[in-house]
Amino acid sequence: MSFSVRWKRTAKDQLASIWINATDRAAVTAAAQQIDALLEINPASQGESRSGFLRVLVELPLAVVFKVLEQQAKVIVLSVRYTPPRP
Repeated sequence: MSFSVRWKRTAKDQLASIWINATDRAAVTAAAQQIDALLEINPASQGESRSGFLRVLVELPLAVVFKVLEQQAKVIVLSVRYTPPRP
């Protein structure tokens, strides 16, 4: 089953800010695209679970908090933050 992935406005704004300030914009773009691809297929198995229905997925240099709405076949990305790779 395929899930639709929707980014909340706040998450989109966070991603835009991260991209604007990034030294490697290509890496940010690639990570965001990979996050979308991973969450479209079996999102409940992606990342790590958190309290309630929340999950966290890290795809460097990004980390997202999201929730899965199984009955509606939707994923909502709630927030995103920049997580630089460790040297």
